Amino acid sequence: MHGSVATRVLRDLAAWATVLLFMFPLFWWVLSSFKPYTAIFNTTPIFFDFTPTLDNYRVTLAGASRVGLAVERGGGVGTVAGGASSYFSIPSIVDSIIVAVGSTVLAVILATLAAYGLSRWEMRGKQHFVFWVLAQRMMPPIAVAIPIFFIFRDLGLRDTHLGLVLAHTLINLPLAVLLMKSFLDDVPRELDEAAMIDGASRLAVFRMVTLPLVRGGLAATAVLCFVFSWTEFLLSLQLTTSIRTIPVKISTFVTSTGTEWGFITALGSAALVPSFIFIMLVQRHLVRGLTLGSLKD
Repeated sequence: MHGSVATRVLRDLAAWATVLLFMFPLFWWVLSSFKPYTAIFNTTPIFFDFTPTLDNYRVTLAGASRVGLAVERGGGVGTVAGGASSYFSIPSIVDSIIVAVGSTVLAVILATLAAYGLSRWEMRGKQHFVFWVLAQRMMPPIAVAIPIFFIFRDLGLRDTHLGLVLAHTLINLPLAVLLMKSFLDDVPRELDEAAMIDGASRLAVFRMVTLPLVRGGLAATAVLCFVFSWTEFLLSLQLTTSIRTIPVKISTFVTSTGTEWGFITALGSAALVPSFIFIMLVQRHLVRGLTLGSLKD
C-alpha cells in the first residue's frame, strides 16, 4: 500500500534534495554576512575558507563605524567610506515592522468583512465584481505609483507611517479579499442559518461562528500580506524620504563607487528574523488552514 522500503527511501531523498536545493541560496546569503569583504568574492569552491566576523552586523545593527573597523582590521571592511549613521539599520527594521504589522492588520480586517459579504450575500454582477478585484492585483504597482504619490502628498500622508500603511493595504487588499472569500466559501451556510434560528444576530454569527472556523485562512492571509509588505520596495521608495523600510535601506548600500555586499547580506539576514517569528506565531492556525476545506461533505 505504501510502497517498498526502497521507494520510500528514494522519495525521502528526493524531498530532501529539493529542500536543500531551494535552501542553498539562503544558506549562501547568511554565510556571506559573516565574511570579510575580501572573502565575499573568493572563487575558491570551499564554503568555509575564511575567518568568520561579526563586523557586518556590528555596523548595520550596533551602529559601529565602518571606517573605525577598517582601521581596526588594518584593511577595508567595505568599499565605500561612511560613518556609523550611513549604515545603522535598526530604525529601518522598526519602520518595516510598524508598516508591515499595521498594513497586515488593516488588510485582514477589511478583507474579512468584504469577503464575508461576497460569500454570504447574492448580488447582481458578483462574479464580475470578484474578477474586477482580482484585476487590481494584476496591475503593476508602477502604474499607480505616480497617482498615489500626488494623492498622498496633497493629503499630507507622504513620508508618514500611516501613509505607507495605507499604501501597502491598498496593494494587499485584492489578494486578501479573494483568499478570505475562498476560505469563507468552504464554511457551510447552514451553520450561519442554524445560529440565526437560535436567535443570534448576523454580527454574532460572523464573530462567534464563522471567524473561529476560518482561523487558518486568517493566518494564511496575514502571512502573505505581511511578507508582501515586508518586501515591498517601489511604493516605499516613492512615498518616503526620512522613513526607510528595509528594502529601501538596502538600496542605499549600492553607490556609484561600489556595493557593500557584507552590509547588504547582514541586514537581509537580520530581516529574516521578524518574518520567521511572525510565521511561527501563526503556524498552528496556518496548518489548520490547510484542512479547512474538509468542513464540506
